[in-house]
Amino acid sequence: MSLDRPAAPDPYQLLPAVGSFTVTSSDVLDGEPMAQVYAHAGVGGQNLSPQLSWSGFPDGTRSFTVTCFDPDAPTPSGFWHWLVVNLPASVTELARGAGTQPGAGLDLRNDFGATGYGGPYPPEGDRPHRYYFVVHAVDVDALELAADSSAAYASFNLAFHTLARAIITPTYQV
Repeated sequence: MSLDRPAAPDPYQLLPAVGSFTVTSSDVLDGEPMAQVYAHAGVGGQNLSPQLSWSGFPDGTRSFTVTCFDPDAPTPSGFWHWLVVNLPASVTELARGAGTQPGAGLDLRNDFGATGYGGPYPPEGDRPHRYYFVVHAVDVDALELAADSSAAYASFNLAFHTLARAIITPTYQV
């Protein structure tokens, strides 16, 4: 089987325009390969989420959503690796290996079928995949989502409530 296919577009360029702010990481760099420690255990990683911090978000931000999406997965819909919704506006950093704490966000199911972070696991020999770590500044305290909401449904809701986005896009290849 061949994995030759056109490169997927930047998925956030396909959405309505919103403002931007800054996300940084002490663990990953935009456009640079991620260390093995952040990859899924299935490819020898430790499945740790990278540290992320953000600033410069707009007034009116009432909560944050943090996501990780791979548009380069060989599927028509990409692959969701992480969705944390309803982080309070006072939360401006997630530590390496972060999980949500009660009252501090809701982890939704990723495309591995689990909650929490699921690290990169691209097919062996495929080109480098891009991992869009996105912090969404949201205009409501909480998106009305159930714990079993899909990534597509969460994204649909974000389209109506995102004030601005901060994006960092490291890569990974097996």
